[in-house]
Amino acid sequence: MSRLVRDLSSLEQSGEVMELNLGPQHPSTHGVLRLKMRLNGEVVLSAEPVIGYLHTGIEKECETRTYHQVFTLVDRLDYLSGPAEEQAYAMTVEKLMNVEVPERAQVLRVILLELSRIGSHLLWAGTSALELNMSSVFMYSMIEREKILDLLEALSGARMFPSIWRIGGLSRDIDDEFENGIREFLKNFPKTWKELDDLLTNNYVWCSRLKDVAIIDKNLCREYLCTGPILRAAGVAYDVRKAYPYLNYENYQFDVPVSSDGDCYARYLVRMAEMKESASLIEQALKKLQPGPILTSDRKVALPPRHELARSMEAVIHQFKLISEGLHPPVGELYQCVESARGELGYFLVSDGSNKPYRLRVRSPSFAHVQVLQKVLPGHVLSDVVVAIASVDPILGDVDR
Repeated sequence: MSRLVRDLSSLEQSGEVMELNLGPQHPSTHGVLRLKMRLNGEVVLSAEPVIGYLHTGIEKECETRTYHQVFTLVDRLDYLSGPAEEQAYAMTVEKLMNVEVPERAQVLRVILLELSRIGSHLLWAGTSALELNMSSVFMYSMIEREKILDLLEALSGARMFPSIWRIGGLSRDIDDEFENGIREFLKNFPKTWKELDDLLTNNYVWCSRLKDVAIIDKNLCREYLCTGPILRAAGVAYDVRKAYPYLNYENYQFDVPVSSDGDCYARYLVRMAEMKESASLIEQALKKLQPGPILTSDRKVALPPRHELARSMEAVIHQFKLISEGLHPPVGELYQCVESARGELGYFLVSDGSNKPYRLRVRSPSFAHVQVLQKVLPGHVLSDVVVAIASVDPILGDVDR
């Protein structure tokens, strides 16, 4: 790196440095990410990430919404992992209010979370291959991901943002058709996974373009707080589901895939292995699924059953107060985290006792993963930049909060 700095200084003096903006309106940047790059021919001398083009102010907007209304906002942060955003937020409020989530709701949450993880990794694999002119891989991935979106739509009416999490459980239960759809998906998914594996894992072009590119080792992960597949590809078996179990993940059997090379190819292998683990988790969750309520009976947070509204004035008043005024968590502050498809997703909530969050701070994995690019891109050629950006799988809604 010091040699590159010296070269950059001497080249700047000679006027031979080319400045190039990659993005923000460019398909290879996986969203509105801009990289201010300085090049010596095709070789990257420096790359500065510039963010903020997708800034929505969601964290600030949460201060003006009731606790139930916040679900609609946080869904749009990591728009490929809406269930993970909902789970992280709901878990934070539930912990602060000491609300117990029924067992059936916890199992259903696991199923939806792991379906979302598979869908996110499928989209990553498909778009990453498409950038290297492997259009067939993109088709295989999108066809399989479409099945997951169809399941979410059948359950909630929305394909990407299910918005069925509630404080204390879920807003609706699954039916036999949805359960059969999941079983059919799990039956066919191994075949699709094997096809992707055959197309990519030993593919000469894929391997030559990904191996030894954008190496992010343990020290860099520690310096930039990288988590998820990036950290695991560097040899660290850190997974929030294992380290800080939630939704009874400690009662499920699954491995944490790791690699030691830390390059783009290692991150690909980790994500491929994670999809198999997620499918196994869904199978285990289906076996654990037992009849029961999907929403807490705690009247501080749960709406009364609809059938009570026709015969109970107390239920009508209770619903009116919860809908119009919302919850009132006790005064306090709390941090809770989950393992999203991109890494550790955490919510820091500050409550002043009112019906709206005093402050909601999101610890997004994509923010750190975008920043680390400036350390690993120098020395690579320009064509490797596209591969490197894709390998960290940034979601700019997750960055520009």
